[in-house]
Amino acid sequence: MIKVEAESRGFIASRAIGSGFESVLFSDCRTAAEAQECVNICRADTGEGGGTFGVATRRFSYMGYGGSPEYVKMVNDTVVFLMIEKKSAVDEIEAILSIDGVDMIQWGPGDFSMNTGRMGQHASPEVKAVEREIIAKALELKVHPRAEINSPDQAKYYLDLGVNHFCIGTDIAILHDWWKQNGDELRTLIS
Repeated sequence: MIKVEAESRGFIASRAIGSGFESVLFSDCRTAAEAQECVNICRADTGEGGGTFGVATRRFSYMGYGGSPEYVKMVNDTVVFLMIEKKSAVDEIEAILSIDGVDMIQWGPGDFSMNTGRMGQHASPEVKAVEREIIAKALELKVHPRAEINSPDQAKYYLDLGVNHFCIGTDIAILHDWWKQNGDELRTLIS
């Protein structure tokens, strides 16, 4: 999976899919129209359905030029994953989740809290209530929600809500924690 920011989402997503990524997490989707654009980016341009992914020499086409039925299937099998992290996306959540091709969502409490004037309050009761509503609506509409947690003990809360997909830690946090722990330990030894 690759996480793609809004500004250059089409270019980066198409290059990532062509490089072999089988899922794309799109951040900063604000509307159902943008969510549909994200799905279209990850669907083959077959003249049907609005897909925009064309034929090109890509790693996943095994150095061929692409365009075969297998190529189209590979493109169309890409998992489309959206961050729900802006108030406008929350306001349009049912329309977003109803788009054919939206496979998964993930709640973004940090961006949502900032976007709604609650800077740094990503765990506030108000933000957690919206998170629960988003997860419930996703499950109702058969879209898989994923939760980002830092340790296994945080999973129970989400399992009780019906979430079965998790991201445990982020690369930068894992590296930071390792460097801090080992750096502090080494600093103690050489002081």
